[in-house]
Amino acid sequence: MSDGISGPVFSGDSGQKEVHAGCTAAWDFQLSSGAPKASLSFEVDTPDHENAPEWSVSLLDSTGSVIWENYRSKPGADVVFSGSKEKILRLEVICPKGARYGDSVTVKLAAKTDGGGASAVFGAVARQSIVILKTQMDQEKSVAMSLIAKASQGEKDIYAVLSPIGMRGYVFVEGMNTDRLHEKTRDIKKARAFISGETSMAEIGHYMMPVSAVVGIEEGDIVELVNGPFKGERARVTNIDSGKEEITVELVEAMVPIPVTVKGDSVRVIEKEM
Repeated sequence: MSDGISGPVFSGDSGQKEVHAGCTAAWDFQLSSGAPKASLSFEVDTPDHENAPEWSVSLLDSTGSVIWENYRSKPGADVVFSGSKEKILRLEVICPKGARYGDSVTVKLAAKTDGGGASAVFGAVARQSIVILKTQMDQEKSVAMSLIAKASQGEKDIYAVLSPIGMRGYVFVEGMNTDRLHEKTRDIKKARAFISGETSMAEIGHYMMPVSAVVGIEEGDIVELVNGPFKGERARVTNIDSGKEEITVELVEAMVPIPVTVKGDSVRVIEKEM
């Protein structure tokens, strides 16, 4: 290290982030030094680089001007310090639309001045997207089944399809390439359009929790038995056992009211207790 001149120091955002295909991961950080100028060099590494699509990597200054990007031939760039001897920088990585689940990129940024050197490492890994498809009302299951049938055709773009019970007009679709997801819905007549943006497991997780068969049933409700020896009979609910997901009912038209215990999914509510 030269006398009186401090080496470069990186501070701020760094490390690894998750990113969806076609989207951007960004890190805002600072590079400071006692020297008037720093020379930057870049190492961009993508595992399986011979088969995986290329990621776009750019370094920008605080005004949004590009200092360096991997599509240019130059291996590095210089930054000039002034005033506070600190440079505010932003690294952007664009995940290719053809990325597979788990594809990744690592960017090592090194800075060298008369006072020494320093480096920072940034990484991004491709993750799937969850998008919301609007459907014709009450045709959610039909659209979901059509998408499932297409899941094994061509590129394996569709990972999962969710049509929650009680949600009318929408289905959730999980996959890597949202452009190809749009393509696969074009000839599904009951599918309408994808809602702009994406959702997450945290937002839809409650739809995948098992729902008790007795939810929505209350004592006094009139129900129709849909299976078993009393199928088609009307009955009044007299007791609910949420733990066993069972209800006790009395047949409305029986000469003598006899309690009958059935599973909650064996009845259909036809009249609510007022």
